[in-house]
Amino acid sequence: MRHPFAPRVACGFAPTGRTLLTVSLLALAVAGCKPDEPGAHFAGLTVVDPSQRHPILVSQEPASMSLRVPRGSSGLSPAQKAQFGGFLERYRSADSGNSKLVVSVPSGSNNEASVVRAVNDLRAMIASSGFAESNLVIEPYVEGREGGAPIRIAYLRYVAQGPECGTWPANLADERRNLNYHAFGCAQQHNLAAQIANPADLLGPRTMETADPERRTVVLDRYRQGKSTGAEKTPDERVQVKGAN
Repeated sequence: MRHPFAPRVACGFAPTGRTLLTVSLLALAVAGCKPDEPGAHFAGLTVVDPSQRHPILVSQEPASMSLRVPRGSSGLSPAQKAQFGGFLERYRSADSGNSKLVVSVPSGSNNEASVVRAVNDLRAMIASSGFAESNLVIEPYVEGREGGAPIRIAYLRYVAQGPECGTWPANLADERRNLNYHAFGCAQQHNLAAQIANPADLLGPRTMETADPERRTVVLDRYRQGKSTGAEKTPDERVQVKGAN
């Protein structure tokens, strides 16, 4: 009679020595790897995110420029318009929406009348670039009676500062757990901070623009009528297949 706790054996087969050895090794591996032991974790479960070990610091710094308007001038010169156009393009392409464009106008100087005409040129250039009045702040500042007091233009831009790499506190030959070394991912974080166009993207996603209600109405009407909702192609844009009827 078979003992009630004896292992069952398939008909005609008996456990070989190789099978018993395999089972013993598996049992030994399971017994030696407890979840609460430091060495029991696999390398894939103990990987440290490079963005946490080597973070990118994002801060705001002022970007500014000055335009000196001589007394008696009719506004900005062509060179000054080109200079402000480049400054405005940098603000529009990368930093618009992060802060307002602040124009500080001298008050009390002997070129005040020329400054007013120059500010009108600035407002016209800002409007032609597609900025709303809410993006512009004009404020006066007290200046002496000296001629040629400058117009100061500034805004706050986000700056990304990458980590400093090159630190090797441990010998990789002594790492028996096969974990990521200290400098792992540091160069990638450093290059990302140097190449990103708008560092504000590291702080969060950008806001979405408002939907076009008129276009949405047209698409829904065509969908209800069973028509194609895409733009219709002209005969020149369609692909002609040879031999097709």
